[in-house]
Amino acid sequence: MQLSLLAANVSGFVIDMIDLFTAATMNGRRAAFALAECGLAHRVHRLDLDKGDQRKPEFLAINSRGTIPAIIDENGPGGTPITVTQSAAIVLYCAEKSGKLMPQDPQRRMEALDWFMHAVTDLGPASSALFQLSLAPDKSATNINHFERRFLKHCSDIEARLQGRSYLAGEFSIADLALYPVVLARAALIEGTAGHSNLKGWKQRVAAREQIANALAANG
Repeated sequence: MQLSLLAANVSGFVIDMIDLFTAATMNGRRAAFALAECGLAHRVHRLDLDKGDQRKPEFLAINSRGTIPAIIDENGPGGTPITVTQSAAIVLYCAEKSGKLMPQDPQRRMEALDWFMHAVTDLGPASSALFQLSLAPDKSATNINHFERRFLKHCSDIEARLQGRSYLAGEFSIADLALYPVVLARAALIEGTAGHSNLKGWKQRVAAREQIANALAANG
């Protein structure tokens, strides 16, 4: 979208309509999936990162760090506006606002939070390291193999967790939603590696979810 339109929209929100500022990245998809799965009405404002939309004053007024995703909810806690600018925080915000994606059983709830953090703090950064390596001048086989092994080690942990389970906490939750964009980003590596049948089956189940499929088609 054009940033001129973004600027105009910032002062013209519709009540109960969340505005999502995003792009087709791992973190951007995570936010889009959360809004879709939670059934929260929202409008999507796509930023062209290659053209530097995230560094323009209109967007920096929303997130001074100049990173996506970001959401603005005019009807936030207590009916007051709120801006949330981290993908993991957006997932938790959507879950709390909608009452979805968090198991009601206390033990499964903590399991969902535990594996949510594993996706966000372990697999996400491992995937990002591979992305940064792809941009680095030194793309030696040694470096690539090191970071691929690191990522696949985390995948093995997920593989073990999914043994006998359809989803990480038994039912689809914030944990699966946080992990799926990471798996999408590294699909070629995972699919090209022997084993990980549980993870590959899980990926197919998540991809088949209607709201996930719709959000991916709409947001890239």
